[in-house]
Amino acid sequence: MITRLALLVLLSWAVLALAVPFLPLAPNAIRLEHILDTPSAQALLGYDDLGRDIAARLLTGARTSFLVALWVVSLSLCLGTLTGTFSAWRGGWWDRGITHVVDIFLAFPGILLAIALAGLLGPGIDNVVIALTAVGWVGYARLARAQVLALRQREHVQAAIALGSRHGFILRHHLLPLTAAALIVEATFGVAAVVIAEAGLSFLGLGVQPPTASWGTMIRDGTRYMLVAPHMVLAPGLAILAVVLAVNLLGDRLRDRLDTRLANRAGERT
Repeated sequence: MITRLALLVLLSWAVLALAVPFLPLAPNAIRLEHILDTPSAQALLGYDDLGRDIAARLLTGARTSFLVALWVVSLSLCLGTLTGTFSAWRGGWWDRGITHVVDIFLAFPGILLAIALAGLLGPGIDNVVIALTAVGWVGYARLARAQVLALRQREHVQAAIALGSRHGFILRHHLLPLTAAALIVEATFGVAAVVIAEAGLSFLGLGVQPPTASWGTMIRDGTRYMLVAPHMVLAPGLAILAVVLAVNLLGDRLRDRLDTRLANRAGERT
């Protein structure tokens, strides 16, 4: 039941994010007569400090967070997988050099490094994607390297090497398919981390800029009116909570399904 509810939340997030350009929304329309109005039948989530419809801005912010998460996770996954796989397969000074680079990135707190990069690049959704990708790829690289180091000693890989198979063929058909499960689970949890990071950068003014809606900027604008208009903070805050919780629940479920060791133990018990 919980898994289905989490899946429903994520599907709703994705569908609404993709459908926003086709919906009759006016997230930036200012109605001075409705400033700080509470939720009503006319506006289900109320209005903000400029008289803008919070529901419309919430949906627009969902699109922002979805696109940032999609691009950052995709780019980080591809870059990190290629780097980690190449490092483990080549070995030698290539592996040592790439490992040192990964260790340097991991030595800094990820969000602080993202803040520094976003500050250097300037605000904007494109720069947020670049900053979060520059921070996020190292986790995938480290995981891919560990997986390939363990798999390259297996019999089918050694047999392919002995038969003279090309390195690209071995990587595509013998190594990457076996590392995919762990990387997919890591990417699932990465979505939740990116949603929080994007909201944090936007909250600090380093992400999406006004008047474009973002959950982080909505929370920032609402903190000044928490006592008189708490709905300005509750709506985007609960949206972030729902998406992150749903992603983590599905990630846990997916990890259990893909973990062959847990499957083997369950088979032994039965």
